[in-house]
Amino acid sequence: MLDLLLLRSFVAVIDEGSFTRAANRLHLTQPAISGHLRRLEAQVGKPLLRRTTRAFEVTPDGECLAAYARAILALNRDAMTQLSRSTYQGNVRLGVAEDCVNASLMRALREFVEDNPQVELGVRVGIPGDMIVAMKRGDVDIVLGAQCGSQEPGRLLWHDPLVWAWAEHCPVRLPSPLPLALFPEACPYREAALTQLALAGIPQRMAMLCSSGASLRAAVEGGFALAPMPASQLGPGLIALAEEHSLPPLPEAEFMLMTSPSGDQTVLAALADRIAEHLCPNPIAEPA
Repeated sequence: MLDLLLLRSFVAVIDEGSFTRAANRLHLTQPAISGHLRRLEAQVGKPLLRRTTRAFEVTPDGECLAAYARAILALNRDAMTQLSRSTYQGNVRLGVAEDCVNASLMRALREFVEDNPQVELGVRVGIPGDMIVAMKRGDVDIVLGAQCGSQEPGRLLWHDPLVWAWAEHCPVRLPSPLPLALFPEACPYREAALTQLALAGIPQRMAMLCSSGASLRAAVEGGFALAPMPASQLGPGLIALAEEHSLPPLPEAEFMLMTSPSGDQTVLAALADRIAEHLCPNPIAEPA
């Protein structure tokens, strides 16, 4: 019997064209993805990918299995959808941190709305701290975002190391004070970075106050400023500076789902399950 987890990793590698990007998409490590491919090849008794030093090619047997894998995964999703159809109704307001907005999340929300036509879902995008305040104020019912050492209760989905992002093409000659690109206050990455720099006695200045992930990435890619960023979001053109550059280590970002106790817990739990299924195929924690 073919393992759904192995098939999901196999399809992700083909779709992303990279073991690293597949690992980021599934919130796994690259060695874990490689291990899944080895186990799958052992199960079918045939090589599925031809690996080179810089890339890979899908073998004819791999192409054949990929078609079956997509069908199997689709049938699994359809079966779960049919069995989980509900009569939930009402309004649900979701607050999402900007760096969590991606195609996988949008697919999860679309499927949830399709399966629950009586639920009206509204989404608000912003900074995690602001979303949590909005939830406590009653403006949103559930929040998806990161924390860095906070104790806000919620459902932990995955950890991601926070790193100092810098432009790959620029020489590492960090001026003093450090030029930083940051989101406004209530951003956990901003608070973690400023705290660690202050503890290390390293002067800094606000070079760019960013209102979007695109503007922050542009500041870093252009070599204009340094920024704290989850490691999985670095992407092409960016590198993580290490401690040898005299920068203090940053804490891990904990990506969480936080739910208002005043909302319809049954509906919110169903939405949380759907989001976790798409964003984190192998959740590492149950709801707190």
